[in-house]
Amino acid sequence: MKEQFKALIVNKTDNSFSVNIQNLSLNDLPNEGVLIKVEYSGINYKDGLTSIPDGKIVKSYPFIPGIDLAGTVVSSDDSRYKEGDPVIATSYEIGVSHFGGYSEYARIPGDWIVPLPAGMTLKEAMIFGTAGFTAALSIDSLEEHGLAPDKGKVLVTGATGGVGSMAVSMLAKKGYFVVASTGKREQHDYLYQLGANEIISREDVNNGKIRALDKQLWAGAIDPVGGETLAAILSKISYNGSVAVSGLTGGTSVPATVFPFILRGINLLGIDSVYCPMETRKNIWSRMATDLKPANLSDTVQSEITLEELPEYLPRILKGQSKGRVIVRI
Repeated sequence: MKEQFKALIVNKTDNSFSVNIQNLSLNDLPNEGVLIKVEYSGINYKDGLTSIPDGKIVKSYPFIPGIDLAGTVVSSDDSRYKEGDPVIATSYEIGVSHFGGYSEYARIPGDWIVPLPAGMTLKEAMIFGTAGFTAALSIDSLEEHGLAPDKGKVLVTGATGGVGSMAVSMLAKKGYFVVASTGKREQHDYLYQLGANEIISREDVNNGKIRALDKQLWAGAIDPVGGETLAAILSKISYNGSVAVSGLTGGTSVPATVFPFILRGINLLGIDSVYCPMETRKNIWSRMATDLKPANLSDTVQSEITLEELPEYLPRILKGQSKGRVIVRI
């Protein structure tokens, strides 16, 4: 084990803000938990927010961001984990108030760790990452509420993003008819490659005139956008259909009425990947290694970068310059 290791450090003072690679020692990590040699991490929207001074994600500075990590246990104060175990750690306070995955070593509470499921590599775990976990959790919830491939078309908004691209791939693997919505015409070939059956524009989902009830178009929807887009989707979901919402890039206010719920029996399903119970979390990761694992999983990867390249890449996700997943080889 190295006496010193590299980590991405964000720091903020009254007069400055910095994002750079620094050398740390194990004494700089939290005192308790499972020590993990990190192999891979990923870039999510929340990670992008840590790279700007007003991102309102990091609780205190200096800090190691990275809400996802996958690696191998070096040592453990938790009897459930031993040296050499491959593990995944996402969500909870990781990369927000607890040092995260943009580091060669991380020390994580045992209660936040998921053993790597059979049929999945550490790299694949971070291709999925929080984005893939959120997409899989959305599909699982939709299916619990009756969605099946024979029920009709399924809409995915923000389809070129992390959650969206993963949802398209997973739904296609399960045999659903996938309608992908995007504002990026240049990415249509990419979405068809992932398994989309039909591609529509953002305006086809929300043209600015949201009706209380509109034509019934989709049996279900996965929406990481929220805002007016969510209101428009609700008005177009088929009878007894469901919408799984997991994001707010389109805003926090949803100008909807009760009519879709009381006249069509629509279900609005909130998806929380952060504090999802561990039993559910393990089940979803197991599904991601089996029936929800796309044959073309690697096609969702935009690029694989190094720790040293992170400062350049992190702001891109905030500018909408990213498609699919960017994974970080630590």
